[in-house]
Amino acid sequence: MGGASFSQPWRSMPWTNEENLNFIKSYKPQNNDVENLRILLHGPVGAGKSSFINSVESVLLGRVTGRVMTDTISGCSFTKKYKAFKIHKDPESFYPFIFNDTMGFEQRNGVNVEDIKLALMGHVTEGYKPIPGVQLKESDQEYNSCPSLDDKVHALVCVMPADLVSLISDEVVKKMRDVRLAASDMGIPQLAILTKVDEACPEVKNNIKNVYESIYLKEQVDKFSLMLGIPQNCIFLVKNYESELQTNEDINGPILIALRQMIVYGEDFINNL
Repeated sequence: MGGASFSQPWRSMPWTNEENLNFIKSYKPQNNDVENLRILLHGPVGAGKSSFINSVESVLLGRVTGRVMTDTISGCSFTKKYKAFKIHKDPESFYPFIFNDTMGFEQRNGVNVEDIKLALMGHVTEGYKPIPGVQLKESDQEYNSCPSLDDKVHALVCVMPADLVSLISDEVVKKMRDVRLAASDMGIPQLAILTKVDEACPEVKNNIKNVYESIYLKEQVDKFSLMLGIPQNCIFLVKNYESELQTNEDINGPILIALRQMIVYGEDFINNL
């Protein structure tokens, strides 16, 4: 980890959030067969998948929320079921996108890669509780044999802690790469977010606006891009809401940019089917 910085940001970052917020608030899928854009999060245990969903909800509601349960101690996955999360737009309606949260990848246990592939195709129903080493079968009650376009995943997002890119095991990388290749075969767009940027870089801990000036974080983006084959312009740096009691425009900015690109990529996918 390091605090050295470039003299200029290596990625331009608009720190006014109004345009991205307006885009997200006005978004509606153009394809009439899709009621909700479906975004699937995957990655290693403790990466911040559930925390990212909470953070998106916090940004959109204007207050810090914790609806998706998270854990800061356990070394195994705290998310035990395949869950779908919608965010209230107002008391009567929801935003037209869904986050699917999954059990994390582990070296030997964790979520089954084949189950993630089935989820991409819409075959996994909400509430399914994966059993490490056991794949969901067509005869199982939680198997959706006739998924609609609405059931299928429209954008795949890999979540990884920025400070663990160099430390992740080869076994977990292989699993994430396997999921990526399967999604590529289906034409599903893929993005990534590197979380916990404040823990990875002291300069960013002091000021989140330094996130795209950090030499260390740029190196992690480069490494992660080479590791999984995800283009650098599809990898985003975010800090999830964790210790904060109130939302902050500077923390909101990177989250909104990442969310907007997930929506844009997913919308392109469903419109090109």
